[in-house]
Amino acid sequence: MADKIKLLVAILLVAAGVAGFYVLRDSALVLRVLSVLFGVMLAAGMFWMTASGKTFFGFTRDSVAEAKRVVWPTRKETMQTTGVVILFAIVMALFLWAVDASLLLIINKMMGRGE
Repeated sequence: MADKIKLLVAILLVAAGVAGFYVLRDSALVLRVLSVLFGVMLAAGMFWMTASGKTFFGFTRDSVAEAKRVVWPTRKETMQTTGVVILFAIVMALFLWAVDASLLLIINKMMGRGE
């Protein structure tokens, strides 16, 4: 039950931040944006104290650690792969153009519209 109350408080904090944005409509835009950010930060802190929040933040920490272990391609490998993809796209475009032109020629001959 305590987690549900904490989640409700987190939602109310976000709503308070958004309400502050509109209440401060005559203030500088920086203050209005800061009110929203402050409400979201407080809500994130409250969410972090719940069981589902701890699970979520643990998942994000593990995701960042996993992303750091990814082996990214070198610039040379990226350029070579990009070149192959572009070359393949050009070859396929020419092939499809040739098939389209051939079918058009055949259909025109069959219908008696040929030269």
